[in-house]
Amino acid sequence: MKKIVISTALLAGVLSYAGGFRVSLQGVKQLAMAHTSAHAEDASVTFFNPAGMSFIPSKLSVAAGGFGINSKVTYQNLSTLESYSTDNPMGTPIYAAVAYKVLDNLSLGFNFSTPYGSSVKWPDNWAGKEIVQNIELKAFYFQPMVSVKLSPWVSVGASYIYAKGTVDWTKAVTQLGGNLNLKDDKASGHGFGLGFYFRPEEKLDVSIAYRSPVYMNADKGKATFNISQALYSSVKLDANGQDNFKAVLPLVDEYTIGVTYKITPKWQVSGDFNYYGWEKYNKLTLDFENALAGNQADDPTKNITPKNFHNSKAFRIGTQYMITDKIAGRLGYYHDESPYDNAHFSPETPSFDANVMTGGLGFKFNKLGVDVSGAYSFQKSRDISNAFYNFYGQAKARAFYFGLGLSYNAF
Repeated sequence: MKKIVISTALLAGVLSYAGGFRVSLQGVKQLAMAHTSAHAEDASVTFFNPAGMSFIPSKLSVAAGGFGINSKVTYQNLSTLESYSTDNPMGTPIYAAVAYKVLDNLSLGFNFSTPYGSSVKWPDNWAGKEIVQNIELKAFYFQPMVSVKLSPWVSVGASYIYAKGTVDWTKAVTQLGGNLNLKDDKASGHGFGLGFYFRPEEKLDVSIAYRSPVYMNADKGKATFNISQALYSSVKLDANGQDNFKAVLPLVDEYTIGVTYKITPKWQVSGDFNYYGWEKYNKLTLDFENALAGNQADDPTKNITPKNFHNSKAFRIGTQYMITDKIAGRLGYYHDESPYDNAHFSPETPSFDANVMTGGLGFKFNKLGVDVSGAYSFQKSRDISNAFYNFYGQAKARAFYFGLGLSYNAF
C-alpha cells in the first residue's frame, strides 16, 4: 500500500492572512491605532510590555475586550478556472488584564489573551481537500508579570507565559476512501517576556519588548481515520480506527520597539516596528505511534512537512486626537509581511502580505473607558507554486476586524 502523505498544520494558527499565524488583536484601543504598543493608559499595556504597568496612572487598572473577525480566502486553478472559497465561522479573540501597584515602584499584573487562533473551512470536495478541509485552533496565553520602576522615567518588567492550545483538523485521504481528523486539546508550552518602558519627558513614551518563542508540545493527540473498517489492520489502527500522535510547533519570538509622541496636549502619534523569528518554523514533524501514515522511507510512522518560513517584519503607525475631553478619535495603518514565499504557500495556514487600515473611538466616563475599533486588511494576491503539495494556482484574501473594549482605573 502506498504511504499516505499527510500535510499537517497541527496547532498552526489559522487566522494567518498576514504575518504567519500570529493574530495581532490584543487591545481594542491599540488596534484602532494600528496595534501600536507604547500606550500605558490602562492594563491593556501588559500584553505588549510588562514594564508599561509602572506608568499606568492609577494604582489599580482593569481592561478587557473582544473582537469579531470576518475573513475569506479564495483559490482558483488558473488552468481549469475552477474556484473555491472558504466559509469561515467568525473568529472571536478575547483578552483581559489587571495591573496593581503594590508599592510606588513595584507593580504586579496578569494578562490573558488569545494571540493564536481562529478557523478555516474549505469545501469538502475542493481542489486542496487532501491538504485541508477544515481546521480550528484555540491558543491561550496566561501571563503573570512584574514591573519595577528604576527611576521616575524608566521601568523594567518581566512575564512568565503559560500557553494552552487545542486543534481540530480534518482532511481527505482519498487513497483510503475517507478522511482523517487530527485532534488535541491538551497541547501546552512555556515562555517569557521582557521589556523596558521609558518616559524621559511627558510628551514621549518609548517601549522596548521581547517575547520568547513558545514550543507547543502536543503529546496526547488523537488521529481518527474515517475509512472502511477493513483497512484498519493494514494501516495499523486500533478497533476504533484511531492512533496516537505527537508534534511540536514553535510559536515564534517577537521583538518590538514602539514610540508615542504627544505633538500637542490633544494629539499624539505612535509608531511600532515588529520583528518575528519565523525561521524557527522550517519543518513540522508529525509522529504517529503505530499508523503507517508517514512520508519517511526509514520510518513510515513519521511525517515531515517542509515549511521553510523566514523571519518577517511589520511596520505600524497610528494617531489619536482628543475631539473633546471625553471622546478620542483614532486612526492607523500597518504593513505586515508574510513569512513564506509562493513556493511554500499552504491553504491550512494561508498567509499574505497585508496592508491594514484601522480606526476607532474612545469614550471616557469618569474612571471607565469604552473603546471601539475596526480594521480592514487589503491583502496581496499570491501565485501559488507549492511543489511539495503539488498545489498550484492563485489565492486572494480579505479580512475585516471589529472590537469592543472596556477599561477601569479604580484609584
